[in-house]
Amino acid sequence: MNEQIPQRQQEILAAARVQGRVNVDELAARFDVTPQTIRKDLNELCEMRLLSRVHGGAVVLSGVENIAYEARRFIAQNEKRAIGSAAAQIIPNNASLFINIGTTTEEVARALAGHEDLLVITNNLNVAMLLYRHPRIEVIMAGGPVRRSDGAVIGAAAVDFVNQFKVDFAVIGTSAVEEDGSLLDFDVREVRVARAIIENARKVILVADRMKLARTAPIRIGHLSDVDIFITDEIASPAIADVCRTQNVQVVEVGRAPDPDE
Repeated sequence: MNEQIPQRQQEILAAARVQGRVNVDELAARFDVTPQTIRKDLNELCEMRLLSRVHGGAVVLSGVENIAYEARRFIAQNEKRAIGSAAAQIIPNNASLFINIGTTTEEVARALAGHEDLLVITNNLNVAMLLYRHPRIEVIMAGGPVRRSDGAVIGAAAVDFVNQFKVDFAVIGTSAVEEDGSLLDFDVREVRVARAIIENARKVILVADRMKLARTAPIRIGHLSDVDIFITDEIASPAIADVCRTQNVQVVEVGRAPDPDE
């Protein structure tokens, strides 16, 4: 740990690395200081590019290792729900679609529960669990090894399975969107499945909150030019907005949830 970082900030950083996210009010109670003091600590850690501010707290900023899946559920939670709802409004009844792994794609699945006569093909156990009970939605689950950390079915068997289909929509997530439009992730096995999903859909819907536009990851899924519709809460990057314009990507911005810290 960097000796230049004050002890309290070191402990905040350690907690964030374990949990994925830290909360202003909880930290204030833990260290018996004011929320304003914690916000100052978080802002300084963000200036060092060790954390990134989110609604009510901060998250780990990492380009090598992904944040724990359960921790990611709490990051931009309201925005993800709004993104999921917007995606569900685009998908009509009587459609076939892929849904891949991700906390945001799970929100799309949750919002699709009222649809009728859907065929949903997924490599995400969480999506299957959300939808399989609905009598008007048929769920087909990819086969292959299950990643314990998040319920993703990945690997060559899942790729071969996906390649058997040609569907109306693909709903995909990504861990990072770079300013040149590259879509990036952390696990090459997951990336191969995502590429197959993109290649076997007539229309591709990317769902990603604004935090993904401030992160990086080492493995390339594809490019924004592979996407037909990009649903996010906000595109703050002029470069990414320009890529969307030049590549004729339809952008849907659902707006940011209010942050009491701002």
